[in-house]
Amino acid sequence: MARGILIGVAGGSGSGKTLVVQHMIEQLGSARLVVLQQDSYYKDSSHLPFEERAKQNFDHPDAIDSDLLVQHVEELLSGWTVDIPIYDFTTHTRRAETRRAGPHDIIVLEGILILDNPRLRELMDIKVYVDTDPDIRFIRRLKRDTAERGRTMQSVVEQYEKSVRPMHLQFVEPTKRYADIIVPEGGYNWVAIDLLKTKVEALLRERR
Repeated sequence: MARGILIGVAGGSGSGKTLVVQHMIEQLGSARLVVLQQDSYYKDSSHLPFEERAKQNFDHPDAIDSDLLVQHVEELLSGWTVDIPIYDFTTHTRRAETRRAGPHDIIVLEGILILDNPRLRELMDIKVYVDTDPDIRFIRRLKRDTAERGRTMQSVVEQYEKSVRPMHLQFVEPTKRYADIIVPEGGYNWVAIDLLKTKVEALLRERR
C-alpha cells in the first residue's frame, strides 16, 4: 500500500482552518480523507481540580500530547487504523470513548501549533497556513467559545489577553515561514482551495 499524503493546516485560533478543511473534504471526497484535529490531543487533566484545569495554558505546545499525535499520524500514513481521543472542553478532560479512523489516502492535520513541531513538519507533504486578521480571529473565537464550549464572555476575553494572544505571537505566527501555501481570508479563498485540490490530486497520481 502506498504511503498516505499528509496535509498540515495551521493558523491562529479563529483563522478559518476548519472551513478550509471542510472545503477540502467537499472537493476531494470524505471517503478518501480523514481529519485529525490537534485539539483532540490535549493532555488529560482529570487528575487536577476543575479550577486548576481551567487555568492551564492551552495555547502552549506543552499542552499537547505530541508523542501520541505523532504516533497516530505515522500509523495513519502507513495505512493503519487509530483510535483518536475525544477531548471535552467543558470539563478539560479526555472522554472515555474514542473515535476510530483510517485507513485513508489523505490525512489532514489541523491545529494552531502543528507547524511548530519539527517531527510533524517532516511528515507533511503540504504545509498550509491560514492567515486572518487578529480582530476577525478574536470575534470568531468569542462566538465559538460562548456558544459551543459554555464559556462566559469575560473568561474568553481574559484568556485571550493572558495566553491566546501572547502564545500566538510566540509560537503560532512565526510558523508561517514553514508554510508551502499561505491562505488569506481562510475558507473563503477559493483560488487557494483549488490549488490545494490540484496539488493533492497530483500527489495521489504520483503515489499510484
